[in-house]
Amino acid sequence: QVQLVESGGGLVQAGGSLRLSCAASGRIGSINNMGWYRQAPGKQRELVAFITSSGITNYTDSVKGRFTISRDNAKNTVALQMNSLKPEDAASYYCNVQGYWGFRTFSSWGQGTQVTVSS
Repeated sequence: QVQLVESGGGLVQAGGSLRLSCAASGRIGSINNMGWYRQAPGKQRELVAFITSSGITNYTDSVKGRFTISRDNAKNTVALQMNSLKPEDAASYYCNVQGYWGFRTFSSWGQGTQVTVSS
């Protein structure tokens, strides 16, 4: 079992910044990709950004240049720095961690953290 604990959501004015963090614990052999997804009311969950074990990053087009994903492999944490926030960034943000323990793979999700952006 791998548990993820997220933190850092909240209310911010448009143009402001927030930093989301996610810490993984439990039966973790090795972590491959770590990512952040978001889901707004009435919409499908979408990938915001992910980072591989070697540090390669990828972002959805709408956040490029504004969001930065990073990870600390020693602490099994991943963060999402969100700058220049827009009202359309408002959503529940979910951390996802993929890896393996022994011969088993896992893909675990955080509980979600709410980001609200006022215009």
